[in-house]
Amino acid sequence: MESIIEKILYASRWLMAPVYLGLSLLLLALAVKFFQELAHLAFLLPSMKEQDLILFMLTMIDLTLVGSLIVMVMFSGYENFVSQIDIKAGGEKLSWLGKMDSGSLKLKLSSSIVAISAIHLLKTYMDFKPTAADSPEETKLMWLLIVHMGFVVSTLLMAVMDKIERQTKIMAKDCA
Repeated sequence: MESIIEKILYASRWLMAPVYLGLSLLLLALAVKFFQELAHLAFLLPSMKEQDLILFMLTMIDLTLVGSLIVMVMFSGYENFVSQIDIKAGGEKLSWLGKMDSGSLKLKLSSSIVAISAIHLLKTYMDFKPTAADSPEETKLMWLLIVHMGFVVSTLLMAVMDKIERQTKIMAKDCA
């Protein structure tokens, strides 16, 4: 009975395969939106102010970072939790494929979230028009900064924990 349950549990990892496939559809939707915005820029560019162009570029960088996150989660998650991706010798294999464990994936995701948060914070700051003290815009900017700093601190703590874990593994290997 135990053996049957274990086989079912192990086989259930394949339930994640359609989820990772769904992420590829989200990546396609993101690419469509990216090029839709790029085409929109062609019409607006002649009359666009420099600050608006910078905000547009930050938005496009934001979309690119989200796309990179999707690719990382899709490939790493599939390789870590479902099955190894078989790529023929001499084929285009990503250098990090098969080398990213769930810990390093979390660290890369957190770093990307910090970058996305920083871009959003910068865009909000560039749009900020100071009015009276304690205005709703100023309060929103303050909270965005607080949330961003929360992301930064948690990412730093995860990096420290990851470093400690790697050093502990190296020391354990040396003692063995």
